[in-house]
Amino acid sequence: MSLSFTREPHPNPTPADARAALLQDPGFGKTFTDHMVTIRYTEGKGWHDASVHARRPLTLDPAAAVLHYAQEIFEGLKAYRLEDGSMALFRPDANARRFNASADRLAMPQLPEELFVESCKQLVDIDKDWFPSIDGGSLYLRPFMIASETFLGVKPSSEYLYMVIAASTGNYFKSGAPAVSLWVSQDFSRAAPGGTGAAKCGGNYAASLAAQREAIARGHDQVVFLDAAEQRWIEELGGMNLFFIFNDGTMITPPLSGTILPGITRDSLLTLARDEGLTVREERYGIDQWQADAESGKLVETFACGTAAVVTPVGKVSAPDFSFTVGAGGPGQLTGKLKEKLVSIQRGTAADPHGWVVRL
Repeated sequence: MSLSFTREPHPNPTPADARAALLQDPGFGKTFTDHMVTIRYTEGKGWHDASVHARRPLTLDPAAAVLHYAQEIFEGLKAYRLEDGSMALFRPDANARRFNASADRLAMPQLPEELFVESCKQLVDIDKDWFPSIDGGSLYLRPFMIASETFLGVKPSSEYLYMVIAASTGNYFKSGAPAVSLWVSQDFSRAAPGGTGAAKCGGNYAASLAAQREAIARGHDQVVFLDAAEQRWIEELGGMNLFFIFNDGTMITPPLSGTILPGITRDSLLTLARDEGLTVREERYGIDQWQADAESGKLVETFACGTAAVVTPVGKVSAPDFSFTVGAGGPGQLTGKLKEKLVSIQRGTAADPHGWVVRL
């Protein structure tokens, strides 16, 4: 499917000096660019009215389906500036596929993959001056789709609105610590078999907030969720996948069983680790094993990964009845090596053997 995008530049864009001041310390997810993308879907007509225009508030009827029945999905990916000054996206095709898998789970229409990728390219092209030159800076893209039909009734909507917004971003975590501290949730579950755990929908994140609030209140950076059935098997954080590295150089990450989001950073790291000849197993790993292996020295590193934070070492893990440190409590050697390899590909300073980088 091919749609032509109408392009309507912002009539009053942010002045260059004001933009430069914002980009000195953009934070994460709070410094937004001037433009956005909108595409509409109508049952019987399909996708139509693709446009790039000034970022502006939405006008929704109070009975819009998304406000009552939560038909909503989203993605997150980054645009990077390469050494030659050009811009590039990292694996947007993988985000497009996951977006459509989420759409299927939420009974929403699929968006053609090429249209998803083109929408991201269009926004980066018009807002490329918003790229922050600070260390670790990027343009974070947020494609999302909401049910926009006006009705009250439990059924799939017949109208949808797909949009893409962008934010100039720096580092995700602000604690300044070399590794994050995790709180093990024993009262909340993120997902259950047959649920929406593998879909990137807002409801999953809303349901995680009480557990995350508890973690923050107890002095930790993030919450780690266990499986809903046994409350034993490690699944993921509120928004990141986990990897475990052992003293024999092997790695484990929890398997994709329908309750874990299939992270694109996770998949990339699996590939890079195997490229290095490392043994990586996708298998269940229990919280009791995590504690025992950390305390015995068998487990030497743990890291979390995701688009926003990329790769983040885990230093400490706590629960009401135990607490343990992973390795020396800071960044590990293999964690650092894998992060550097991934970031170098994303930034265009290393070879891209898998064709992940899409230049604009």
